[in-house]
Amino acid sequence: MSRNLTADLAADLRMRIVDGVIQPGDKLPSENALISEFGVSRTVVRSALTRLQAEGLVETERGRGSFVLTPPPEGLQPGPGGRAVATLEDRVQLLEFRMGVESEAAALAALHRSERQLQAVRKALSDFTASAGHPAHALKADFEFHQAVAAASGNPFYSSCLASLGPTMIAMPRARLLADAEHYASGHFNQVVHEHESVVTAIADGDPASAAAAIRTHLANSRRRLRAVTTGSRPDTGRPATEQVP
Repeated sequence: MSRNLTADLAADLRMRIVDGVIQPGDKLPSENALISEFGVSRTVVRSALTRLQAEGLVETERGRGSFVLTPPPEGLQPGPGGRAVATLEDRVQLLEFRMGVESEAAALAALHRSERQLQAVRKALSDFTASAGHPAHALKADFEFHQAVAAASGNPFYSSCLASLGPTMIAMPRARLLADAEHYASGHFNQVVHEHESVVTAIADGDPASAAAAIRTHLANSRRRLRAVTTGSRPDTGRPATEQVP
């Protein structure tokens, strides 16, 4: 009976994650809240969370609770051509794909953007900058920034390409989610903001070569930061990571 309760609870939470009710970076309800909502024991709650950890959907940090990671897009948005993006290497290759697509979109944005489109890009940058300290909001704002740049290209195929990838194209790995808040805000996050600012400046200046180079540099840095997850080094220093920044 306990086994069925565990499966039922895990299935309910899994559905909330897949449907986006609980988004990447969001904290799951506390153990006590889940016990009250589902009328199950603490053992059942912990067993269900263990299942979700094994599936790569959540990460539990002692003293902080359980947080949602970027769900694999199986059953959600696949990658280009319907290919699933399920592994770290898939995400690295997706970033490489995006370098080609988004660098050209940024170049066209510098040439063709309207004032309204430029303001949309600037607003997306402002929203992302304001999302520091809230991973779920940061992921959404990050995706919307890249969408705004694609829309400013004036070519709807770029916008459609990014829309087909969906927010899961922005990785929410364990290192980004569980990084020490102060280090994240002062280090990694500010670096990404700076990279986005370089893209906006080049588009505003009408400089297609600089716009393409800026977004290519940003995505190349994202690839490096993502690879750092597997090496155990800090993405911006190359030095061994602490326990909180694996």
